[in-house]
Amino acid sequence: MNFYQKLGGLILGSRLRRLSEYFLSEVNKVYAEKGIPFDASWFSMFYLISKNEHISLIDLAEALEVSHSAISQLAKSLEQKGLLESYPSEHDGRKRLIRFTEQGRQLQEAVEPVWAELDQAMQELMHENEANTALLSSLMSVEQSFAQKSLSQRLLKR
Repeated sequence: MNFYQKLGGLILGSRLRRLSEYFLSEVNKVYAEKGIPFDASWFSMFYLISKNEHISLIDLAEALEVSHSAISQLAKSLEQKGLLESYPSEHDGRKRLIRFTEQGRQLQEAVEPVWAELDQAMQELMHENEANTALLSSLMSVEQSFAQKSLSQRLLKR
């Protein structure tokens, strides 16, 4: 039994982070091998923007369930790379919207075939055995449990 298995739920966050880092690293190897200048950590934002003509940072943060600050930092980085542009909303000047630049749109078109390949590979992985098949529903269940009662509430109530 290895270190992670021995500690069980106590180290769940670290295991999920390690798995996430491994996953992102492997996908980045594919982008690099194909000569696509894309980072897997951009996926969620790129995907949502690709499905919307434009979207606000607030809407992105809410959809991805991350902080506005995190989304704002990533958007700023992608804007500096020439992939996104921001502009004021016609309906509410206080609201900033973002969309792809032409360079961003070209990159999005280049990564979509990789996304399709990744989706197929993940479908195959999820069906290799019962535990893999149950993984996504188990993650959803844990997320729902935390939405009802956060980990800090669970710890501080003891």
